[in-house]
Amino acid sequence: MSHLPLPETDTPTEAAPSGLPAGWLRIDALDIEAQGVARRDDGKVIFIEGALPGELVSASTHRKKNNWEQATLTALHTTSSQRVTPGCPHFGLHAGACGGCKMQHLHVGAQVAIKQRVLEDNLWHLGKVKAEMVLRPIEGPAWGYRWRARLSVRHVVKKGTVLVGFHERKSRYVADMSECHVLPPHVSAMLPRLRELIGAMDARDTCPQIELACGDHTTALVLRHLEPLSDGDVQKLRDFATAHAERGLQWWLQPKGPDTVHLLDPAPEGRQLSYALPEFGVVMPFKPTDFTQVNPHINRVLVGRALRLLGVQRQERVIDWFCGLGNFTLPLATQAGEVLGIEGSDTLVQRATDNAARNRAASPQQLWAPTRFVARNLFEMTPAMLVADGAADKWLVDPPREGAFALVKALADLHQQSLGLAEPGTEVDLAGWTPPQRIVYVSCNPATLARDAGLLVHQAGYRCTAAGAVNMFPHTAHVESVAVFERAA
Repeated sequence: MSHLPLPETDTPTEAAPSGLPAGWLRIDALDIEAQGVARRDDGKVIFIEGALPGELVSASTHRKKNNWEQATLTALHTTSSQRVTPGCPHFGLHAGACGGCKMQHLHVGAQVAIKQRVLEDNLWHLGKVKAEMVLRPIEGPAWGYRWRARLSVRHVVKKGTVLVGFHERKSRYVADMSECHVLPPHVSAMLPRLRELIGAMDARDTCPQIELACGDHTTALVLRHLEPLSDGDVQKLRDFATAHAERGLQWWLQPKGPDTVHLLDPAPEGRQLSYALPEFGVVMPFKPTDFTQVNPHINRVLVGRALRLLGVQRQERVIDWFCGLGNFTLPLATQAGEVLGIEGSDTLVQRATDNAARNRAASPQQLWAPTRFVARNLFEMTPAMLVADGAADKWLVDPPREGAFALVKALADLHQQSLGLAEPGTEVDLAGWTPPQRIVYVSCNPATLARDAGLLVHQAGYRCTAAGAVNMFPHTAHVESVAVFERAA
């Protein structure tokens, strides 16, 4: 563990009932927050930051409850074969350590295995669902993958410097970072210069945040500023962009809420913020405040995997729920007979519609399925709304962390009605409507996936035929996954 003193500890002569020397703990597992899990002889659970499964450790407790404690590793007595040297000097348990990553001390292959176990455990313990097949995890580059990030900015008068980066571990303070290895290398190299830039500006005390959004050919930096920028500050931003023109650097300004975000200067021809999905011949323009996946390498693989799992045919109608900009919808339009994208935001629906038109115009030789986008409040879905959107052969569901409970509950209610089990007065006219034969569910929260999977399997008439982890965020505890549900015979 970087910057963590791990003193050699002599074996005490007195042993605990467990057979271990007094004060030693054996790490049995790793939890979702990347904390080692141990048990004292009295059965009390101890969560230990910095410890890995299989290790014998000593730890200092900093929080106590009746049934559990939280502690921090103070000494390693045996070391896991999966422990590695962190790739970043700012990672660790030391004072001021960056809180952006939690697993750099664990081999990336072991990180993926643990995330797969977290997925399986959540499905079983929360949803009572066990996938019939475990999919091979989707993996990609372990470093330089994070093309989106929100960097905090703070002028520290006492230190005479400006800090730009993530927050310190378990702190509201900004970490003193000179590099970041999960950011693209050119952005990591830019951090010291960004600190110098903000430090030289009149507005150094009123610029709390820089949001990063990288495209295939463009790097966008969104500067949040609480007061109007002086002409001198605007010129400094322009000079900085000129110095990094080879990376297509663009400054966007945000004087108030997200709706106020705008380009400082018009983008040169061919420098629009966008990413490509080459497998499907699709290019997705976006704005830096739009939701796009943090990891473009994994996103490309994930879209391909999801569509192969869905197995769409040319005669089929597909609904893409929580469609956003059309990340899955437009690739689906190259394979299906008809596609409907449904999203909660009117703005995103318009953006997705524009993206579809732009791609059709750019690739007229491509056979595009009729595609339209509509806005729905997907957190207030009802069986009647579900039927009104029409039957579909396949569904693609890609919700935010809250999951898709209302959507899945509506589907389950319709299934219960078909079995004659609906509550009196709640029936919906099902004439012409049938449930999808297959659902591919892309999740960024294994707990809400498990909850929704339980509804699909136990109340909506589906089997969970496959599930697997997606390592979208290496070195963090974030677990993405994909699951497949087939209509039970």
